[in-house]
Amino acid sequence: MGRVLICYHSLGGNTKKMAEAVGEGAGSVAGTEVVLKTGLEAGVDDLLVCDAVALGSPDYFGYIAGGLKDFLDRTYYPTQGKVGGKPAGIFASAGGPADKVLGVLQQALQWFKLEQVGEPVGSSGGVSAGALEACRQLGRSLAEAASKA
Repeated sequence: MGRVLICYHSLGGNTKKMAEAVGEGAGSVAGTEVVLKTGLEAGVDDLLVCDAVALGSPDYFGYIAGGLKDFLDRTYYPTQGKVGGKPAGIFASAGGPADKVLGVLQQALQWFKLEQVGEPVGSSGGVSAGALEACRQLGRSLAEAASKA
């Protein structure tokens, strides 16, 4: 059994839809516990006890949302040396290309020494059915990796 933490921020609802799709995918793997929290709700213990993590954010001014940045700020130092190697995935929504915010999220994975699993999922100008399916696949990949952790 594995626990997958999906930590995200969403004001307009697009990133929340993507987070829920990641959760659906993770939940489709038998024995997986899915924990879905916003960056403002999640904390150090959530990151320490999960077996895999997904981080999601909308693109705000070419950067990640403050709510997710708050989570990263609060958890970085207390988890150093304790979360390295955990499987992780990223997803982002944007009005235009999601490349910049995905790049910031990839940097965050490196800072925390998390191991990227699956392809990053970016959605531009709303959330398409294809983006939601890619999020489900990301969730499945994370749950499968979590079960091996």
